[in-house]
Amino acid sequence: MKNKPFCAYALPFFLETLLHHKMKFYHLFILFFALTLASCGGNFTPKPYGYFRVDIPEHSYRTVDTLSLPYKFDLSPIARVVKHEEKGEKYWIDIQYPQLNANVYCSYKPIHNNLFELSEDSRRYVYKHAVKADGIGEKVFAHPEKQVYGILYDLEGNTASALQFVLTDSTRHFFRGALYFDNVPNKDSIAPMAEYIREDMVRLMESFEWKK
Repeated sequence: MKNKPFCAYALPFFLETLLHHKMKFYHLFILFFALTLASCGGNFTPKPYGYFRVDIPEHSYRTVDTLSLPYKFDLSPIARVVKHEEKGEKYWIDIQYPQLNANVYCSYKPIHNNLFELSEDSRRYVYKHAVKADGIGEKVFAHPEKQVYGILYDLEGNTASALQFVLTDSTRHFFRGALYFDNVPNKDSIAPMAEYIREDMVRLMESFEWKK
C-alpha cells in the first residue's frame, strides 16, 4: 500500500496546531502554505492522450455482385457500396464504413494501350503522401487464374490516406482504391480502424474477379 503524500497530513496538522498552541492565524497560514509547497512538489507526469473507443465487429464477408459493374469482390457487411452517377465516372464506387467514419474511394478506367500511364498515375498519387509518411510499403498480388494483378500500398504515419491499391488484368481493366478517414489524420487514433479495413481490402483483392 502506497504512503500518502505529506500534504495529506498538512491540514490536520494545521488545525491541531491552531487549537493547542494558540499561534497567530497569519503565522499558521504561512506555516501551512510553506509545508504544502514543500511536501506536494515533485515532477508532474502528464497522462497519455486518450481516444474514444470504437467497437469493431469480427470479420465476416459477403460477395458484392452488382449487375451494372464489370467486377465483383467480397466485402464486410458493415460496409456499403455507393455507385457514382457522374459523367465519365462509370463503374466508379465508394466503399463506405459509416461505423468507422471511413471511405475507400474506388475508380475504374478501361485500358486503351495506356497501362503504363495509368500505373504511373496511381503510383504518383501514392507517393505524393511521402512528405507525411513514415514509410510506404508495397505488397504485390497476382492471381493469374482470374487475370487479377495488383499492388497494395501501406502508408505509415500521419498521412491523409492510410492505404491504397490497384488491380488490373493488364489488357482491359484498371481498378484503383484509396482509404481516407473523415477526421484529422492521427496514426494512433485511427490505427485499429485502419488495420481492420486493411484486412478487408486484402480480402477484396484476393476475391476480386472481372466479369466476362
